[in-house]
Amino acid sequence: MSQVTTTERPSAPVPADGDRPAPAGFWRGRWDEARRSWRRHWQLYLLVIVPVAYFVIFKYVPISNAVIAFKNYNIIDGPWGSEWVGFEHFERFFANPVFGTLLKNTFMLAFYLVLASFPIPILLALALNEIRGGWFKRTVQLVTYAPYFISTVVVVSMTILILSPRLGIVNDAIGLFGIPAIDFLGDPDYFRHIYVWSDVWQTTGYSAVIYMAALAGIDPALHEAAKIDGAGRMQRIRHVDLPGIMPTAVIILILGVGNLMAIGFEKAYLLQNNLNLEQSEIIATYVYKTGLVNADFSMATAVGLFNSVVNLCLLLFVNFAAKRITGKGLWG
Repeated sequence: MSQVTTTERPSAPVPADGDRPAPAGFWRGRWDEARRSWRRHWQLYLLVIVPVAYFVIFKYVPISNAVIAFKNYNIIDGPWGSEWVGFEHFERFFANPVFGTLLKNTFMLAFYLVLASFPIPILLALALNEIRGGWFKRTVQLVTYAPYFISTVVVVSMTILILSPRLGIVNDAIGLFGIPAIDFLGDPDYFRHIYVWSDVWQTTGYSAVIYMAALAGIDPALHEAAKIDGAGRMQRIRHVDLPGIMPTAVIILILGVGNLMAIGFEKAYLLQNNLNLEQSEIIATYVYKTGLVNADFSMATAVGLFNSVVNLCLLLFVNFAAKRITGKGLWG
């Protein structure tokens, strides 16, 4: 029998995975998978449409109008037809003598607010978690949670009435000890304390709910094991409760520091007057006065854009630092 020999052609080199184009069947399979997911979970997708539409319409679409920060905006020509001036408005803002004061007031007020409002809800949640039911726990939760539903205007009105030099309860109380009346709202040195502690009073109960939910997720077996090992109440709080809520606390701290420059405008503006303007004038109130009162829309947009960029940088920096220190961050 004769043996037949065949010669094999050299096979073409197989491209790497990164160089190989995705076949048409791959995208067809992904499309079919998406259709099956829609048919199976269409109710959930309908629920998602509303919040996604909100962010697209009221958050992402208005970003395009930030271009007026680089233009001499006028209503007739519109945002895209106005004259391009580049960084002129930013240079004007940085050269303005009030720039340093605005930056200092905003940072100091925001840092003070974060330092005061971050630990107090944690302490309240830990204390309430140690109370095993009963009317006292429910009463404390109601009293501390209710102020969150009071509007900022009402809170400021209450603050003005309580601290009034003639009719305020505080001045009436200190007057019993022979101390003369103090104009708290007229003294710049009191502005930050009034702003911060009124905000702490209003938001502590609401923030504590988040930590109480985190505490409820801690495995009770850890507490039982700690009791068997002879750990007291404070030791269990330190070694079981605090590590259990640490991821939640880190996320809230990152978001709080990331919003330093976005400190609330309403309360600062309502508590502001000509006497305390030295410390109450922050970037948010300056943008309002520049943009809406003086109708300098380009300048106000430039200041607001600068504010947002600083916020973003702070958020990324704090998230990076928290990731390196605790291993937890916003994105895992």
